[in-house]
Amino acid sequence: MPLFDMKVLNAVVDQLEQERGIPRDRTLQAIEAALATAYKKEYGTRGQVIRAFFNPETGDVDFAQVKRVVAREEVRMPGEEEREEKREAPRFIPEQHILVEDARHIKRDAQPGDEILFPLEAKESFGRIAAQTAKQVIIQKIREAEREAVYAEFASKEGEIVVGTVQRIERGNVFVELEKATGVMPREEQIPGERFRPGERIRALLMKVDESPRGVYLRLSRAHPRFLAKLFEQEVPELRNGSVAIRAIAREPGSRSKVAVVSFDEHVDPIGSLVGSRGVRVSVVISELGGEKIDVVEWSDDPAYFIEEALQPARVLDVALDEENRIARVTVSEDQLSLAIGRGGQNVRLAAKLTGWKIDIKPAEGAQVSEVLSPELSELVEALSPTSEAAQISSEESSNNEATQTQSQPAAASEASQPTEGATVPEPEKA
Repeated sequence: MPLFDMKVLNAVVDQLEQERGIPRDRTLQAIEAALATAYKKEYGTRGQVIRAFFNPETGDVDFAQVKRVVAREEVRMPGEEEREEKREAPRFIPEQHILVEDARHIKRDAQPGDEILFPLEAKESFGRIAAQTAKQVIIQKIREAEREAVYAEFASKEGEIVVGTVQRIERGNVFVELEKATGVMPREEQIPGERFRPGERIRALLMKVDESPRGVYLRLSRAHPRFLAKLFEQEVPELRNGSVAIRAIAREPGSRSKVAVVSFDEHVDPIGSLVGSRGVRVSVVISELGGEKIDVVEWSDDPAYFIEEALQPARVLDVALDEENRIARVTVSEDQLSLAIGRGGQNVRLAAKLTGWKIDIKPAEGAQVSEVLSPELSELVEALSPTSEAAQISSEESSNNEATQTQSQPAAASEASQPTEGATVPEPEKA
């Protein structure tokens, strides 16, 4: 008589496979391990290794004792414990081992390391303790299989964006439900200023997948630079097909980021690909990051040019490289100095992270503003400069006018000093 109701058993096995992703074979292996444990608990002896063989079609169960074939020199036989060369060898256990010469009476080609099965009497009833032990074994094996299934599923997604629902928030850590598992986003992996509510759907980078005895640990991040790169990949087809690539990212989460891109197709603009028509593509990414500013610059093999691009929106006059110490001395005009440094040094700090160079910025001595202005404004500044021809003519005319006014001033003063004819000069009042 079968031990199980196969209709119920098959329904349970199918449900575990569909809902928890546990393969059917793993569930049947768990059942066999539980039956073997129950048999040993109820009918076995100490040291025995018992294996159960379950037939999922009929429900029949066969039991067998397993012994491993060993050579005499591989083990310590009784009475050989004191021999020096045998002290490291495992002890011979009759319930677990069989010598190779004895095994060949059963199986001619038996070799050390093989297993010999000895059939045991079939049993159909087990005691309460054995049944409880079998239940615990099944639960443990199913949990192990579920953990392995979750690990196999998410290990392939490591480094990708996953979508989940906020489950709860504890001590600043956000727990996110991801279908068959729960991910954790620590405080340091969150964008400063972001607030989450239970039930809210969020996107995050699956940063790390670890397997431990307590389960699978999924570490999520929204502050990692790779999260920004993956967001762009979802919005930019050129990144997915390989015509454009992101070479470097410098990010201060929640505030500002710089992204260096390169194009492998001369007909594709790398910056325009990420920005999109009227900034549609980059606007989607900025919205996901809560308004974080993003500067997209062109990557180059030329360090000087790359540093100049990384310092945008500031305009650079000159870049001098100290390749031995990897220091770049950048010269900018005085009106561009604050723009190059950025608020709190943010612009130059991000540029240094992006390029990998230490950047030293200084203003140009006596630099003219016209050097960084448009050609039209440069001509206007040049026309107003003291050395220009127009300025000299204007200066000469101004000097002549001043001379004429100086000559006429004494005469006017003398005329003003003489009283006019017929005029009465009032006498001073007596005190």
